[in-house]
Amino acid sequence: MISWKEFNDYSLDRKINALYANGNFVMAIRYYGFKVNLYLLGSFYVEVFINHKKARVEKILRLDTSHSRMKFYYDQIKLPVMS
Repeated sequence: MISWKEFNDYSLDRKINALYANGNFVMAIRYYGFKVNLYLLGSFYVEVFINHKKARVEKILRLDTSHSRMKFYYDQIKLPVMS
């Protein structure tokens, strides 16, 4: 199973490929001009920020459970409590 550190060291293209091959799509939200796809990859959640105007993935981040963006996820699904 891949660790966050190993995944985070990947190039953006390799991260996308790893998510496509091994990640589980959970849901998508809209956030300030981005479509943000939430994936479960092994034991951690990642957010994929897609810029529709540019038709590309801008960034991939580990889910920050303290971010105000969490309210958009909690409104739609029940996520496990992260420590």
